[in-house]
Amino acid sequence: MKAMILAAGRGERMRPLTDHTPKPLLEVGGKALIEHLIEALATAGFHELVINTAHLGAQLVTRLGDGGRYGVAIEWSPEPEGALETGGGIMQALPRLGERFVVVNGDIWTDYPFVRLRQVPAALAHLVLVDNPLHHAHGDFALNDGRVAVEGRTRLTFSGIGVYHRDLFRDCRRGKFPLAPLLRAAMGENQVSGEHYRGRWVDIGTPERLQELDRALGRRG
Repeated sequence: MKAMILAAGRGERMRPLTDHTPKPLLEVGGKALIEHLIEALATAGFHELVINTAHLGAQLVTRLGDGGRYGVAIEWSPEPEGALETGGGIMQALPRLGERFVVVNGDIWTDYPFVRLRQVPAALAHLVLVDNPLHHAHGDFALNDGRVAVEGRTRLTFSGIGVYHRDLFRDCRRGKFPLAPLLRAAMGENQVSGEHYRGRWVDIGTPERLQELDRALGRRG
């Protein structure tokens, strides 16, 4: 199974840090965010990666190359300036991906064991949900008996980690579009499974969160 890392976003909330550095190359604990993800995926046996790029994408290619020094093979999926949003980015990369594939946001840090994703139920999508952080207190979706729904008594936050079947995109055309409407439609068909991960997960959405994580990883080291 291949894995895709989403790395094309502009990172507006991280400015001015992202004016000259793509968000996934911002460093915590002595290495870039995306390097943490690549190493974790490689450890879990995901050695074929696809990475999309847009804003300052050449820096990512220069830094990561073909992935050989990380023990992986990287295919690059360049996008036009402004990027294609999550759905459009995955759609463009679809020919490089298999029938089922992992997708991970390039601006998160987590200790989630990615090897779990090799054993997920057969569905159009499988989402990893986490406890709601303070900055997203209302969450995204509900998890009911292993199935993800739009509404429910307890809502959790989508971690940006998922497994998708290419049929999720069967009615889509190439171009710019979000992923969320596709997921909601699949939820309506009871075709989205999920899990609640209670370990460490951080959405690097602001410079303050980046600094806080860097300090935390420094203390651990």
